Amino acid sequence: MSRVFPPQIRIPATYMRGGTSKGVFFRLQDLPEAAQVPGEARDRLFLRVIGSPDPYGAHIDGMGGATSSTSKCVILSRSSQPGHDVDYLYGQVSIDKAFVDWSGNCGNLSAAVGPFAISNGLVDPSRIPANGTCVVRIWQANIGKTIIAHVPVTNGQVQETGDFELDGVTFPAAEIVLEFLDPSDEGEGSGSMFPTGHLVDDLEVPGVGTFKATMITAGIPTVFVNAEEIGYKGTELREAINTDAKALEKFEKIRVAGALRMGLIKAPEEALKRQHTPKIAFVAKPRDYVASSGRSIAASDVDLLVRALSMGKLHHAMMGTAAVAIGTAAAIPGTLVNLAAGGGTRNSVRFGHPSGTLRVGAEAKQVNGEWTVTKAILSRSARVLMEGRVRVPGK
Repeated sequence: MSRVFPPQIRIPATYMRGGTSKGVFFRLQDLPEAAQVPGEARDRLFLRVIGSPDPYGAHIDGMGGATSSTSKCVILSRSSQPGHDVDYLYGQVSIDKAFVDWSGNCGNLSAAVGPFAISNGLVDPSRIPANGTCVVRIWQANIGKTIIAHVPVTNGQVQETGDFELDGVTFPAAEIVLEFLDPSDEGEGSGSMFPTGHLVDDLEVPGVGTFKATMITAGIPTVFVNAEEIGYKGTELREAINTDAKALEKFEKIRVAGALRMGLIKAPEEALKRQHTPKIAFVAKPRDYVASSGRSIAASDVDLLVRALSMGKLHHAMMGTAAVAIGTAAAIPGTLVNLAAGGGTRNSVRFGHPSGTLRVGAEAKQVNGEWTVTKAILSRSARVLMEGRVRVPGK
């Protein structure tokens, strides 16, 4: 007797681009009941939606794109927090492992949260102007922080098309300004924006060496090192790093050493279950280079160069949360990021990344000897790529 297999289940979903990332967006209420709460059922669902784990590294049988920028799921619901419109929960889905990382935010997909919330009934209609800007108050549930999204609206609908250009995104779209309020993640490590208590540390990496490092939790926990100390110029594109297995192994060792020093993990093996954070990035002073699009970036176009890795690979542009970390660290005299940008005080910085340049602003100040950041600001864009129902095989 032949075995009977269950049909696929259909779940309302929207496939969206936010900044330089893509993800599958769900309303909490639309998820299967077992997946409406954190746990194995939710993780298993998201893995199947994306197509992971995939030993072929291609995500042929899922919605993922086999990169850290495209292996993402988002859950949104009306906010449970006073003074907020929507709760935003983000899952970074591993490509080759049966694992969903809930330890941090995605700054790029944050740009798509406001538009989705407006279009899917999660924002009070009385707060949506007929024409103008809708201010969406987002509670980032992964890290317990507030994001303010300024979303353009035309004739009561989200305005998606426009002339705002974002390096790393092929086509222009409408600009969405994001404010990350109090982005330092005090819940991590020692409870300080600088978990080690220092702006710069000597980070000992077993089997690799000792490097100067700035370790910060603003935006997302990030370990910054100097490009020249690890043998790079800061002008590298993805292929130069991602095709070099020894380089990727070295970066992972630096990331693990940073995670231990920041108090994010207690043992090296715990890093396997915390792939999304911390990020590892390397910085350098400005110099000319050619971006992945073929466009020439002059040293005079930027304040510094930054390359960052996400989920074990060099990012094709820059993670939004890492941009917040860059802007914050640049605003604080003495960090490696600030020194690469020429030192001194500043409230904004333009940095070069593999796809081009990005400007980010940050307001930082010292209170009782401790550095704090009140907010970081950057512009992104977002649009719906497809909406309807995603299908996954039933049990």
